[in-house]
Amino acid sequence: MSHSPENVVVIGGGVAGLATALRLAPLPVTLVVAAPLGAEAATGWAQGGIAAAMGEDDRPDYHAIDTLKAGAGLSEALVARRIAAAAPSAIDWLVSIGTPFDRHANGSLALGLEAAHSRRRIVHAEGDGTGRVVLETLARAARACPTIHVIEGVRACELLADDAGEVRGVALRDREGRVTALNARAVVLATGGLGGLYASTTNPLGAVGSGLALAARAGAVLRDMEFVQFHPTAMAVGADPMPLATEALRGEGAKLFNERGERFMIEMPGQELAPRDVVARAIFAEIAAGRQVVLDARLKDVERRFPGVVALCRAHGLDPARQPIPVRPAAHYHMGGVAVNDAGRSSVPGLWACGEVASTGLHGANRLASNSLLEALAYADWIAADIAGSAAPSGAAMAAPATLRGPSPARAEIRLLMDAQVGVVREASTLGAAAQRLGELRERDGDDLSLIALLVAEAALTREESRGGHFRADFPTPAAMARHSETRLAETVADAVETRQVA
Repeated sequence: MSHSPENVVVIGGGVAGLATALRLAPLPVTLVVAAPLGAEAATGWAQGGIAAAMGEDDRPDYHAIDTLKAGAGLSEALVARRIAAAAPSAIDWLVSIGTPFDRHANGSLALGLEAAHSRRRIVHAEGDGTGRVVLETLARAARACPTIHVIEGVRACELLADDAGEVRGVALRDREGRVTALNARAVVLATGGLGGLYASTTNPLGAVGSGLALAARAGAVLRDMEFVQFHPTAMAVGADPMPLATEALRGEGAKLFNERGERFMIEMPGQELAPRDVVARAIFAEIAAGRQVVLDARLKDVERRFPGVVALCRAHGLDPARQPIPVRPAAHYHMGGVAVNDAGRSSVPGLWACGEVASTGLHGANRLASNSLLEALAYADWIAADIAGSAAPSGAAMAAPATLRGPSPARAEIRLLMDAQVGVVREASTLGAAAQRLGELRERDGDDLSLIALLVAEAALTREESRGGHFRADFPTPAAMARHSETRLAETVADAVETRQVA
């Protein structure tokens, strides 16, 4: 099958992009991926699993309540309930296309426990290999689907809009620098997050907010850009990106210690299973005081239950069955993104967003563990239904722009700056300095990395409170009212950044 202007273009080959493409059948879809299908997607690195109320002692309402608690006042109740209710059917759909989830001897799903969940509800595959297994299953199904045309090795570099501002296609650049225009009846962004903007990250290094830049330059509203989740237990083994020691280890009894042998989490509510932002700040405080932190994961059957973690450790000269794992916080997930409605529509006609690139209202200020794959699966279905029920636009074909922005020459500087000044603990002086420098780089280079890093820094500077994943040392308590932030590029002043807080 070849591309036609009647195709829906989906940008991104992780769970969000693949699930959306499959759900759109029988509509024709062109799936655009920068790497070979299934490679370099953050989905494949997800060790935890998919949160779903599948146990006899569980209900979607309980799942929604846990989500709202973790979201620190900014998770939206209707969204949380809707997605939690959709979780069992999302799992059933994955099973129907061949996903081999882990099960007990009686055939029931084996359910794990992760931080801030009140029940065992983490559906997993091959122990800690859920993301990889789900991604392989979805990629296999997409390859076999006759209505999906996959274009690999190209990058989406600009959204193409008509005179009315409706997105009608996308400009693509291949490895040789050639640029082509791909016209479409609708465009879905499924490009993942921005952890690669940080020097310490568990994300693929290509996860630098490229979809956010596409949307922002097309005039879309971005929401809650300041909320970056730092995973507490990235392995401090000198790798870039950093391997992850899944939260499920702590769910099964792994403990945190400092170099003095002290369990510094023991007095905190939830201890090692406190919300991720709490654990991340506690570890950050130990490291800032000059004390190394380790995760003691010498658990029974650790090799059988967590083969992925064991393999990662051994690849870096560690044996987690015999010695603790050195850990530190690292940028892991972006709760903010392109603001979308309950059908995944952005504020720009013709443009939808799914997965980590989107801000649906589910995660609020602090994502509940293993809700991300679930959110992508649920919205993939709703986006597909919305596009299928929308009339295809008519009009002239779009042309590719004559010139396009190049890669960032200041990538290394930006990553170090974000780690040091827009990280786990923030304050006005360092945020202001970061924003100033990022603004200078953006003016000089006009690149996407400095733009998205600037949007995060500006939003963090504007939010003068501490909430969820955003902690301000100079404003350590939450404001009386929880408010979202909205950011967009101004139309009148050469792409000036406008950020405001809204009810």
